[in-house]
This record gives sequence, C-alpha cells and structure tokens, in this order.
Amino acid sequence: MLPGALLVLAVAGCTGTPDDGPRPSASPTATGAPATVVARVCAKPEPGPAQAPPGAVTVDPAVVGDLAAKTESSPAHTTFWLRPGTHRLVPKQYAQVLPKKGNTYLGAPGAVLDGRRVNQYAFGGPAPDVTIRNLTVQGFIPPQDEGVVNNSSADGWVIEHNTIQKNAGGGMMVGARQQIRANCLRDNGQYGVNSYKDGDSIRGLVVEGNEVTGNNTDDWERKRPGCGCTAGIKFWAVNGADVRGNWVHDNRGAGLWADNNNNDFLFENNVIEANDGAGLMYETSYNTIIRNNTFRRNNVVEGRRLADRGDTFPYATIYVSEAGGEPRIKARTSRIEIYRNLLENNWNGITLWENSNRFCNSPANTSTGYCTLLVKDTKSCAQPAIAKKPLYDDCRWKTQRVFVHDNRFVVDSAALGCTEECARSAVLSNYGTWPAWSPYKAKKVSDALIHKQDNRWRDNDYLGPWNFVADDPAVRIDAAQWQEAPYRQDVGSVFEQQAGG
Repeated sequence: MLPGALLVLAVAGCTGTPDDGPRPSASPTATGAPATVVARVCAKPEPGPAQAPPGAVTVDPAVVGDLAAKTESSPAHTTFWLRPGTHRLVPKQYAQVLPKKGNTYLGAPGAVLDGRRVNQYAFGGPAPDVTIRNLTVQGFIPPQDEGVVNNSSADGWVIEHNTIQKNAGGGMMVGARQQIRANCLRDNGQYGVNSYKDGDSIRGLVVEGNEVTGNNTDDWERKRPGCGCTAGIKFWAVNGADVRGNWVHDNRGAGLWADNNNNDFLFENNVIEANDGAGLMYETSYNTIIRNNTFRRNNVVEGRRLADRGDTFPYATIYVSEAGGEPRIKARTSRIEIYRNLLENNWNGITLWENSNRFCNSPANTSTGYCTLLVKDTKSCAQPAIAKKPLYDDCRWKTQRVFVHDNRFVVDSAALGCTEECARSAVLSNYGTWPAWSPYKAKKVSDALIHKQDNRWRDNDYLGPWNFVADDPAVRIDAAQWQEAPYRQDVGSVFEQQAGG
C-alpha cells in the first residue's frame, strides 16, 4: 500500500455498459500505438452453447437453488449446462455453488446467475480445476476484499468468456494456475479481480484478453483513505503472472496494481486508458517486464486534482514504488524492464520512487507484518544488525535495476489543459527521518536511488514539453539537465518540444 503522502484518492468514473447506457468513453485506437488487438468483450461477449453438450446436467432457472443442489448431488468432473434465463440461489446470505474437482459450468446464451443483493458468493470452496464459461454473474454482495467467483481462491480454475458485473467487493478471487481469459469484468464495487490467497501461494497466473472497466464503483479509498484496496485488477504476492492483451479502462483509481512481494510478471500488449489513477503500479515487488503496451489518458483525474491542491509530487502513469530487479530471486528477468510502450496524453510518464522510511519492521511499512523476499524473519531487521550488510540492503524493498528504453512519450498540453505539470518523469526519494533506530536517515536512500542502484533511461522518444524530477519534487529539470552530469539519463533519446502527436 502507498505511504501516506501517496494515497490514491479517486473520484467518480464515467463508464457505461452496452445494456444500460452509453459505452465507455475510451477509444482503443491511436496513431503510433503498438499492434494490439483490443479486448472488446463487454460489447459482444462470446455466446455459450445453445444446447446441452452430451452428458451434461441441465440446470433449470425456474427452480430456485437448482444449480447448487445438482452440483451437490453430482460426482466430480460433471459438466453443467445452465439454460437461458436468470438462475437464483436459495435466498440465504451464505448460499453458494460448491463445485467438485474438475466440474465445468457452461451458460447458454442469456444465462445469468443473479445474487439479487442477497447472496454473498456465487462459486466457492476448495475444489481445484473448475471451469466456468459463458455465464453472466451479477448482483452478489461479498464483504470488502472478498470475491464472487472462486471466493476461496482454489487452484487451477479456468474462468473465461463470462460477464462478471455489478457485484460488491471483487468480481473474482484467484488461486494458483488460474486462467482468466476473455471476460468482461465491469462495474464491480471494489475490484474486477482481487489476486490474493492466504499463504501467498499464487503461481502461474494468466490474465489474457479481458475487458476490465468501471470497477471500484463504491470508491473504497474514500471510505478508507490509505487502504490501498482498489484497482481494476489488484495483485498481491503473486509469483509468476502473464498479463497480456487486456483492455483496462475507465476504472476509478488505478488500472492495474501489483502490491507487495509480487515477482516474475509480464505485462504485454495491453491497452490501458482513461483510468482515474495510474495505469500501472508496481509496488514493493520484484522482476517484471512491461512491454508493447498502450497507455492513454490515465491519471488525468487524480493528477489534475492533486496538482490543483498544490501537490508537487510527480504522480505518474507507470508508477514503480519500492520495486526493482533482484537477481537472487528467480524470474524470467532480473530487472524491471519497461520498453516499447506508447504513453500518450497521460498525466505524467514514469516515476521511480523509494520511501526512505519504508522497510521491514519499520512503522512506516504499510504492508504490516511483511518483509522482503530476501529476509525470512522480519524482527531481524532491527539494530544493531540492520546497520550492516547484508540486512542493510536486504531489509529494504529497493527501486533498483529499472531499465526504461525505446518508449514513446507524447503529451499535448492543450488537450490536457496543463503546461508542464502533466509532462514529467521522475526518480526520487524522501529525506529519511524515522523511526529513531533507522539506518537510512537523511539522503542515504536518495543518493543510492539516483546514482548507485542502476536505474536507467535511454533511447526513448519524447514529444511535448517534457521535464524531469530528480530528488526534489518541487524542482523540475529540463531534458538537457537530465542528460548531463550528475544524472546522465536518456542517452540516445530524442526530444521534440512541440506538443501534439
């Protein structure tokens, strides 16, 4: 979660749905964008089978609770076909479908499972390898931080070609080896997806070809400021994820947010646009590739609101917070690599931030009870041991080994209605002050972040009034200063000052 100075406090979004009003305002086309096929699955979801497959158990929408009852009375590995119409569970808070291992649920065209704002969960329980396809799931009311589909975070589920919409909490939870493909995840109260499991055992996650839009309708950061509990998709302690080909747009708050000891991610060929907050946040995590994505009109709502308040911090579209490459942790890369992305008319570009006061066992660490992946005993991060290597390094989530190259940054100041405050990238830390026993006080972290932790920009293209922040958020430096000593960033990059694109 974000330090107090960096809260994501979102305001109302502007998403409609094909069946109840105008479509979202985002447009997925732009000159110069990577060759990306946009996942327009909400407008035209893939229909399910019009007839029951051979051997399938037919579920009748006229019989309340039929789906749960037939699931209970059937053996594992059964296929269920839900007839067209609105299916209901019995009207009890905890009534839900409890699949058995290997079950498959298929929705006919027009099949809807509706919780009617009575049931908390749609599908749950520990059974692995469950498949859910071609079904609309709506109207469920799970508690905060819980989800409607796979609410128990069972492993090996395949969730594809569904519409999961208008639920409280999260549209779904996640287990290991889960595949989330070609779903419409829209207008849910908190998350489209909450990728969290007790024990931090999510591995091998695939999130591909989904449309994620209009989520966090309940505006949780307003209800609980600083909770860090919103996003189109939130990832917690996931080791290994491919996030590709998704259209993530018009969410209140961040689009995608990986928070707390995630590792080995690939974000590729996504279109991320018109989210109120950052397009992509990668926080207290490790080793990721961010490539061939289009970021457009993100962070405009949040960025402008904070700038109007006089906040000079460079809140960015790609926000790397206490996260970096770490060769000692196994992954497909030992860096954070950000390349071949188009960033067009967002509020700011890329910010690399490291909070001097945030480390294991510090009261400034909002991920309470967690330590880095390099230290098993959080309590060992204390004086006198923390003042010396290896704990001096290993007790921190370090923003290090970040390589930003071959991206295109475009800002049209007239389109955004700003001058220079919306066209910044940054590498910075705060002045270390606390706790009293901290070995990271004063400018130790800032100096290391800027000069010693191998964070590099190069070979990027910039169009518009781009400027940079290094160390002090109130002081902007121009491209020439950014390229000269002592920073020596963006070697080989091209700057064109005229706005537009």
